[in-house]
Amino acid sequence: MNPVTQSLIDLLSVKLLHQGPSTYLYRGECEDLGFRNLFGGQILGQSLYAAMQAAPEGFLPHSMHAYFLLPGNVKSHVDYKVEILRTGRSFASVRVDAIQDGKIILTQNTSFQVPEEGLEHQDTMPEVKGPEGIMSQLELTRKFAEMIPETIREKFTAEKPLETRPINPINVFNPDKREPKKEVWFKPINDWGTQEQALHYSLLAYSSDFQLLGTALQPHGVSHSNKALQLASLDHAIWFHHQPRIDDWMLYSTQSPAASGGRGLNFGHIYHNDGQLMMSVAQEGLMRIRKEK
Repeated sequence: MNPVTQSLIDLLSVKLLHQGPSTYLYRGECEDLGFRNLFGGQILGQSLYAAMQAAPEGFLPHSMHAYFLLPGNVKSHVDYKVEILRTGRSFASVRVDAIQDGKIILTQNTSFQVPEEGLEHQDTMPEVKGPEGIMSQLELTRKFAEMIPETIREKFTAEKPLETRPINPINVFNPDKREPKKEVWFKPINDWGTQEQALHYSLLAYSSDFQLLGTALQPHGVSHSNKALQLASLDHAIWFHHQPRIDDWMLYSTQSPAASGGRGLNFGHIYHNDGQLMMSVAQEGLMRIRKEK
């Protein structure tokens, strides 16, 4: 197992601290990806893992709705207070509060369901170039490493547990204006097939926060390298249509239908390489241009 892969598995696998009649307390450590604040995907992945550990046996998540309340600090751990709100015959509801330094930084509700058969349909996976032969995001980043501020260069050019291959990537240092749509292939650099089911769900929740905010920036010719830009996830929703299969390339297709009031709305769909739509995502994010004083 590659050390960076094991590090991600350890990161998502929060540890149980206390168990009560219907409440649980878990603790997760933090990773520094070089962003200004704690990466939101980490909190999403860890909170979902905690919810799945506490959920009644036989139930799997079908939807998760989260609000980011405060920015997280990479130099401190995060505690996850989990409460079982309801357990029925088919559905169960679990609430999770992510707490850091005594303050709630994220709150989310996850709805669980006992798996069942039913009517099925889905959107067709976009017809795009396959991942073979496409330069990875890490290769692109290393190619332009000298343009990355020295304080974060090592973080951005280090080996990653997920390989991403963007189709028609933008130049983040000189972005052009484009439609608010993009597609990115991604998969873990190591096989996750032997990992527990909760880690498959948590990995997709973690991964789902990487591409969305940038999609809403594309029509404006702005990227995260703009020092006047303030970016932050405000809320995040996930719907699981099928149990995740982390055994091949996955396509993350994102679109942004609107931006206004310093906020951008983004939708995403994650497809397995065989065309199955595994999950859908929605997120509104802060995308504020600070005015010069």
